[in-house]
Amino acid sequence: MLFVLAGFTAMGGLVALLAGAYGLRETRRVERAGEPAWALVKAAPQGSTRPLLQFETADGHVLELPSPVPPSRREPLPPGVGVRLSYDPEDPRTIVLLGRQRTLLDRAFMVAGGVLVALGLTLAAVAL
Repeated sequence: MLFVLAGFTAMGGLVALLAGAYGLRETRRVERAGEPAWALVKAAPQGSTRPLLQFETADGHVLELPSPVPPSRREPLPPGVGVRLSYDPEDPRTIVLLGRQRTLLDRAFMVAGGVLVALGLTLAAVAL
């Protein structure tokens, strides 16, 4: 019974660890290799806390997407201001606000996943 619990704990931790690592990698990839653009901040749609960002891709398409990060006191993202972003040329819906990346959640997933993997391995060692 303890061995099964150890397996589920370790597997859940591994999933969290991999999800955090993937999110962090994708953010860094789009930040470094993406196309830079200026975006106009527009008001958040009703029922949403994230403003819309309107920008033009290198091939002339205009996109309007929700901000990947919510506004904060320090960085409020008021309507009408311009912000720099980077977008994936292969999928322009994948964007990163330059200088406003929030990687804390991805890092927290990685830490929590690592702790759960270690706990699962410890439980497995005790069960043997």
